[in-house]
Amino acid sequence: MFNLPNILALFRIALAPLMLWFLVDRENIIFSSWHPTWLDYFAGLIFVIASVTDFFDGYIARSWNQMTKLGAILDPLADKMLILAGFLGLMVIDRASAWAVFLILSREFFITGLRVVAADEGRNVASTMIGKIKTVVQMIAIGFLLMNWPYATQLLWLAVILTLYSGYEYLRDYYKD
Repeated sequence: MFNLPNILALFRIALAPLMLWFLVDRENIIFSSWHPTWLDYFAGLIFVIASVTDFFDGYIARSWNQMTKLGAILDPLADKMLILAGFLGLMVIDRASAWAVFLILSREFFITGLRVVAADEGRNVASTMIGKIKTVVQMIAIGFLLMNWPYATQLLWLAVILTLYSGYEYLRDYYKD
């Protein structure tokens, strides 16, 4: 049950609110003497560490044959919490469009609901390649927005387009069967 991939997913779950804290609680007495750029750097470091664990927990689970039901729940939950923390924090510090965040999070909640309904029907709504690309682009966009790098906003809107298209693919595949 608590194998290495699941521990990595739990670690990622713990990192999500920590990253959010660095982004939204900038007036906290702990951070009062810190320049906001350092808060961005720490949030970015936390995000990179969490993103790397996302790769490794899946890789280890598959290659070591340690896939579990708990892992099937924890991994997507950790992904959603990390994306949620990143985009909400960036929206609060005015680096991400509220509309972009709304569209991305609405799709994430919708697809999660669709998967629950599909599971109740005994069907599996598997991840698509565009869904995996969408996740990578979302993570890159969050990284660029955290660091306030050029083209961050364009990457965010590319992530929105891929997010909505992958949502369409999930819906299409659900009704195809």
